Amino acid sequence: FLLTRTYFISSNLHGHLIHHLSTNGWSPLISDKYQWLEVDLGERTKITAVATQGRYGSSDWLTSYLLMFSDTGHNWKQYRQEDSIGSFPGNSNADSVVQYKLQQPAIARFLRLIPLDWNPSGRIGLRLETYGCPYTSDVVSLNGGSSSLVYRLSPGPWRTSKEVVSLKFKTLRNSGILLHAEGQQGVSLSLELERGKLQLLLRQAQNGSTTSPEPLRLASLGSLLDDQHWHHVVLEQKNAHLNLTVDKNTERVQLPAEFSRWAIEQLSLGAIHSLRSQKPDTSSKDLHGCIENLLYNGFNLIELAKNSDHQVTGNVTFSCAEPVSVALTFTGPQSFLQLPGTTASSPGGVSVGFQFRTWNKGGLLFTFSLPQQEGMVWLYLSDARLRLMIHISGAALNDGQWHSVDFTARRGRLTISVDKGEGGIAHAAPSFPVTTESQLNLFETFQGCMRLLTVENQPVDLIKVQQRLLGNYSQLQIDMCGIIDRCSPSHCEHGGRCSQSWTVFHCNCSDTGYSGATCHSSVYEQSCEAYKHNGNTSGHFYIDVDGSGPIKPQLVYCNMTEETTWMVLLHNNTELTRVRPSPAVSQHSVHFDYSTQEEQLLAAISQSEHCEQELSYHCRKSRLLNTLEGSPFSWWLGGPGQGRVQTYWGGAHPGSQQCACGLQGDCVDLQHYCNCDADRLEWTEDSGLLTHKDTLPVRSLVLGDIQRPGSEAAYRVGPLRCHGDKNFWNAAFFDKETSYLHFPTFHGELSADISFLFKTTGSSGVFLENLGIKDFIRIELSSSTQVVFSFDVGNGPLEVRVESSVPLNDNRWHRVRAERNVKEASLRLDELPVATQEAPTDGHFHLQLNSQLFIGGTASRQKGFRGCIRSLQLNGVTLDLEERAKITPGVQPGCPGHCSSYGSLCQNHGRCVERASGFQCDCSLSAYAGVFCQTEVSASFKPGTSVSYTFKEPYELSRNRSALPSSIYSEMTLRAENISLSFRTNQSPALLLYVSSYYREYLAVLISKHDKLEVRYKLDSSRDAEVLRSSVRNVANGQLHTVTIKRLTDSVSVQVKPPHQQVCKLSDIFLFPESDDLDPDLAKLASLGFTGCLSVVHFNTISPLKAALRHSDTSPVIITGPLVQSNCGSAASTNPYAAENTPHLSGKKGGASFASSGICKEAVYGN
Repeated sequence: FLLTRTYFISSNLHGHLIHHLSTNGWSPLISDKYQWLEVDLGERTKITAVATQGRYGSSDWLTSYLLMFSDTGHNWKQYRQEDSIGSFPGNSNADSVVQYKLQQPAIARFLRLIPLDWNPSGRIGLRLETYGCPYTSDVVSLNGGSSSLVYRLSPGPWRTSKEVVSLKFKTLRNSGILLHAEGQQGVSLSLELERGKLQLLLRQAQNGSTTSPEPLRLASLGSLLDDQHWHHVVLEQKNAHLNLTVDKNTERVQLPAEFSRWAIEQLSLGAIHSLRSQKPDTSSKDLHGCIENLLYNGFNLIELAKNSDHQVTGNVTFSCAEPVSVALTFTGPQSFLQLPGTTASSPGGVSVGFQFRTWNKGGLLFTFSLPQQEGMVWLYLSDARLRLMIHISGAALNDGQWHSVDFTARRGRLTISVDKGEGGIAHAAPSFPVTTESQLNLFETFQGCMRLLTVENQPVDLIKVQQRLLGNYSQLQIDMCGIIDRCSPSHCEHGGRCSQSWTVFHCNCSDTGYSGATCHSSVYEQSCEAYKHNGNTSGHFYIDVDGSGPIKPQLVYCNMTEETTWMVLLHNNTELTRVRPSPAVSQHSVHFDYSTQEEQLLAAISQSEHCEQELSYHCRKSRLLNTLEGSPFSWWLGGPGQGRVQTYWGGAHPGSQQCACGLQGDCVDLQHYCNCDADRLEWTEDSGLLTHKDTLPVRSLVLGDIQRPGSEAAYRVGPLRCHGDKNFWNAAFFDKETSYLHFPTFHGELSADISFLFKTTGSSGVFLENLGIKDFIRIELSSSTQVVFSFDVGNGPLEVRVESSVPLNDNRWHRVRAERNVKEASLRLDELPVATQEAPTDGHFHLQLNSQLFIGGTASRQKGFRGCIRSLQLNGVTLDLEERAKITPGVQPGCPGHCSSYGSLCQNHGRCVERASGFQCDCSLSAYAGVFCQTEVSASFKPGTSVSYTFKEPYELSRNRSALPSSIYSEMTLRAENISLSFRTNQSPALLLYVSSYYREYLAVLISKHDKLEVRYKLDSSRDAEVLRSSVRNVANGQLHTVTIKRLTDSVSVQVKPPHQQVCKLSDIFLFPESDDLDPDLAKLASLGFTGCLSVVHFNTISPLKAALRHSDTSPVIITGPLVQSNCGSAASTNPYAAENTPHLSGKKGGASFASSGICKEAVYGN
């Protein structure tokens, strides 16, 4: 044992972990956090475990401690579990033994144990034992310049199909050539340190030069590799695939195609030596450091150099000369170092120098007092710049690299130099003298490392500081730099940009399409179906088919104008294209490039229930597929990758070598199975839909019969259209508390996201649970208003809760999204604010599970969930609940009853109708159309345009029923109307709506010559009509106005908007009898016609304009003049994909009657 500032209270006879009657072990004189026990193992040793025990027969033991390792007794490195946890659990009494097996063996000669906590009723007490075995290695030292090794690898037993180079290195320099491997034709790979990171560079000689001027960077791995600790590097290359491993992190690299037969001919160590040059390349920095155990395909190349093998040349030392550099680590805001100043050597000023490295943008580096209490001088970091008072020097000094600082104060002039002047120099001329008669104080707010500290150009002996022989300090780690790069490897996913301070890292997720503390969760929905059920209408949307998985979001068009929601994926040519053959080419080939990446395209197809793509060929004396036995003239390629050859056409079956007409038996020539194969002079076509997902999308076309005289052809490949989301409606119903579904273990060690929908009438139950030996993860409904996400990754159980203000057991769908990563855990319920729980900065972060994943219950069959779970996804992968439910007792596949949750999406009197998977809005009673009854049905009118809707006459109504009592005819008169319409016009006067009955009663809506809206009622044929005038000033101003008229017996209300949302009731409108010439006036007004727009016309339960535009063949409508459907009733223009091109309608008359209460004869719109 090497004992530093410590001694044994009793003898060391019983230092081993055994029980004796005497009282022995190690215990320092003072029990505080500045004590340590150091062990010299005599040689470098592979340490696999440590064990601790309290001091025998006492109340002295450690409860937690740190472990440090070193090769030299300086430059200590802290051992961390999972690269995060620094402390080790100790003992709970003096007798029991606590052994810890190191996850990764440590190779070192020296071991240092630093107590953190101990028995509060005793003192620090310890018996320690280490476990391991001797470690042997071959080492060389490289000191730059001519210090390098070159291996010429002639053919021999080390040649294999896979090239593997491995080594360990250590250095204090942050740049330099580590390894250079050169093959044929000057193509080479280099491993080069740059700012403490290892770069893999590709070089290729050009025009006889030794190397390419600008190497291509293939990979960058590792960080802070200039810490004078050993780092393990492995380079594996097979054909054009390469793996680069630095310590425990691996990056896969795809090499250029020329590497498929590339083999290493020469390896150079510490510098670049070319096969074509006798001298090393001086343009690159040489390595200053040590290399250990350099292996090429298992052969020890350093041993070859030791044996002076003829294949090896160079000048190295076969040992590792390690410079002693004592560093300080300022671990927290209370860390400081205080040193005495000097006055004798430089009475006229002061000089201080040091190097530092940090991640923080701010921190006070040092300060000292001015004489005669005239003030203080501060040197500090702010916004990653070095500042003295108001002067600035250096930039980006929080990059984790070592930066030197030299501060001098001479003859009334202050000077700061950063990185020997390369980082900037600043000067100041204060009006006071500067000396060091008081204390220099490296103040408490800096977090980082310092080394090479000098005062008046004399190095400060930090070991004396550690021994309390010089200055004073608090909460410093001396003789080590404890900086950690929390961004290497980066925990930021999906391209998130990592930044860090001394204690935490941050992920910038902007422009990535993902969110969360580590950019894990997608901000986009996974399908058009999901966007539809959020209430969206047709448009372009980003969809992320695998959620938090590796596939990036893709931009697609979602067509929601039909009952089925279509996802449309475009390619570079969806138009009908005429074939223009080249004279020297017998075939015409065309390739289709899709707007999405390959993996995105295939995932979208796989997730959809149905996909289709139109394929058409227009021909004139140009054959297509030939006979069933003959070779096809044309074909297409479809499916994954470049696609497979397909010899069938749209509308036929795969492999049939037929077209749609061949399958249906209606080709123009029944001897052939395609219309074009009839080889006729007239234009014809073969077209249809390709619907087999395995052969989609169409990648390319090859058209053959195009060069004969008179041959002409054109083709069209439409966009890929898919509908249905197999994951969105995947559900299971749990009807017993003891029932559950089980799946394989969930693997989400570093990042885990879980999302699902549920509905229930119960007040509690476990949605999901997965257990490990100690770890677990669980999501449950803990009460009728609360969802809890709980887990344990080794730091103790943690919970995240979300409380709802409304009951969750209302049998409506509720969405749960839970995420856990190395920074935090979060839980979101519906659209409530997200709840979060931060993870410990230095704690366990690997979630280690090993049981089955239980859904809807637990392994103990307690606290089970009763209700429905739908669309369950874990890390972007959907679990097939329905398939597993089919074979599980107590669980049923599917879950009906969606209108309670989604019925509100059906607008404008639309009615929600349940479907097996989802729901549908029935718009038959609405004047609107569209998937949610939200699309205005509008038409442009000209002076000669009118629409008439005829109601059933009373006798028709009675003829279809049994004899009606005579009293029913007295009830035929309507007691109420509910009328609404929108219009846009500049015309006045104009007749908008006219409704008449068989009893000479009528209702008219018109614009007067004074640009005001009038409603004329005649409800009694024996009395004159009454006129209701709105107070809205001008409705003939070209703006869209909406009119709502409601009557109940003799009470009438009229609402016009905009510009004023004014409700006109009987007290607000004018009622007066009209003269006997009223009807002739209306007739004259109707003769003027109407020019403008009418939209969403609704009369009680009838939508006459919608019937005329969309159902003219089956509705009792008469259309006079041109009637053109338009989007004139909408404030926004319709997307071209959502537009419905209605043909010109004129002179159409419906033949079927429509049942009504029988009092109205017809309704006329326009003229």
